[in-house]
Amino acid sequence: MNPERCIAFLQELIHTPSLPGQEGELAALVLAEMQQLGYDAAWQDDAGNVIGLIRGRGEAPAVMFNTHLDHVDPGDPRAWSHQPYGGAIAAGKVWGRGACDIKGPLAAQLYGVAALRVTDGPPPGDVYVTATVQEEVGGLGARFLLSHLGPTLVVVGEPSANTLRRGHRGRTELALHVKGRAAHASAPERAINPHFVVSNFVQRLPTLTMRQHAELGASSVAPTLIRTDQTSANVIPGEMWLTLDWRNVPGESGEDACTVLQPLVEASLIPGAKAEVEIPVVERRSFTGLTMRIPADNPAYSLPADHPAITAAAAILEQTFGQSVPIGHWRFATDGGHFAQAGMLVVGYGPGDESLAHTVREHIAIEGIEVALRGNAALARGLAMEYDQRRSG
Repeated sequence: MNPERCIAFLQELIHTPSLPGQEGELAALVLAEMQQLGYDAAWQDDAGNVIGLIRGRGEAPAVMFNTHLDHVDPGDPRAWSHQPYGGAIAAGKVWGRGACDIKGPLAAQLYGVAALRVTDGPPPGDVYVTATVQEEVGGLGARFLLSHLGPTLVVVGEPSANTLRRGHRGRTELALHVKGRAAHASAPERAINPHFVVSNFVQRLPTLTMRQHAELGASSVAPTLIRTDQTSANVIPGEMWLTLDWRNVPGESGEDACTVLQPLVEASLIPGAKAEVEIPVVERRSFTGLTMRIPADNPAYSLPADHPAITAAAAILEQTFGQSVPIGHWRFATDGGHFAQAGMLVVGYGPGDESLAHTVREHIAIEGIEVALRGNAALARGLAMEYDQRRSG
């Protein structure tokens, strides 16, 4: 491992903007670095995901380390204490958009797994490192990756302060679509105003009984965006759409949420209005030109605390660092939900403070990257075999 080179590579990643759908330059950079580090194979799939492979001995299941290439919009650069694409080093931290979500964890995985190239022989099983496109906007990359890659174990590198994660609530984007009747704003009696339906609905939302999970708590729902079919302020709109952010617990689907909400919708109607709740399906296009129609959902998942994949990861990290590692859940959704839904065993481990993600204070401690390099190297070397022994023992 070369921490200094890893940090320099992280700075290069931050220097390279990679908004969803615009990850091409960063993908090329990551692919070239994998090749430079001596991965047995490295390639880019049709969606633009970058995949590196270190071949194993075939004695244990395959493990996939996963992060993503895209990041959220940095917003106004004047709001940052350091330039969002500057990759500045200050106070022992690397600053910039994507520093902790997700370019710091990406660099730590890429370099940590590459350490297998200088150890004694190949790992017990194949080890993949993947960096997917469009995680921030529905997971096109992860969904496409599942069409041609199916390892048993996945280590998702979303920020966890180098502790373990075993799941998270999901996220489903819902749309309340209300149809009324438009009219001139000077004659409101001629309209069937969808605003009143939406107002009734929002006031009733807090009365919902939300599904509970023993460890993740309750599902939640929040109204976020609103739009109408009008841009003129002197027209009562005929249609309105309210976006709802539903955070679902394991065992609850987006369709379940629609079913729960529909009685509320019906109780909120005014005479002549119609409304329904639906899960939007959006067509996304990768920078490679690949298009997919994607429902606006990220599944929830949770592995039991005593699951062999979790206990194996915990044992390896404890042996590596000489102390136990806390185990918990993320507050936010990740591509891990897609992998778990496909039957993979998903463990979370990555550097960075999750509370800094998507903020103008985003940075990552260099010390955390150095710890993650060791942790990722240890997991790449031993997770598959340790899991296999615990599962069969």
